[in-house]
Amino acid sequence: MALYEHVFLARQDLSQQQVDALVEQYKGVITAGGGSVGRVENWGLKSLTYRVNKNRKAYYTLMDLTCPPAALKEMERQMGLSEDVLRFMTVKVEAHEEGISAMMQKREERSERGDRGGFGDRDRGPRSFGDRDRGDRGPRSFGDRDDRPPRRPREAVEGAAE
Repeated sequence: MALYEHVFLARQDLSQQQVDALVEQYKGVITAGGGSVGRVENWGLKSLTYRVNKNRKAYYTLMDLTCPPAALKEMERQMGLSEDVLRFMTVKVEAHEEGISAMMQKREERSERGDRGGFGDRDRGPRSFGDRDRGDRGPRSFGDRDDRPPRRPREAVEGAAE
């Protein structure tokens, strides 16, 4: 049997329990087709780069599958028919990863840094643009403005409100 990693995106207005029910439904399809489901990771509600079917966010779920291609095809067919699944992607792999995925590792690192994203301890350097070192570019120049004579005052326009 072939090994696959399958990720699907569920609508943002579902609850976590409904997403779990979707996972159980698709697990049933795989096992009925003679396959098995390894690890299942819920990555949670994440922002999408662009809108998908009027959704700005989606629940991401990763599943490790060991199944024949027919079972995978049936699961993908059902996902395509479901209004709750926005997108899905399946990748054939040589071997399943051990431990947690890279997405979950990133989440753990973020939680260890704390609320400020890890920037609270470091010196961020000068805050205003004028204080920064401009390197080898030299000072800013705005063209020939220093060479121009001062502007003449505007003349009053007839009929203008004062």
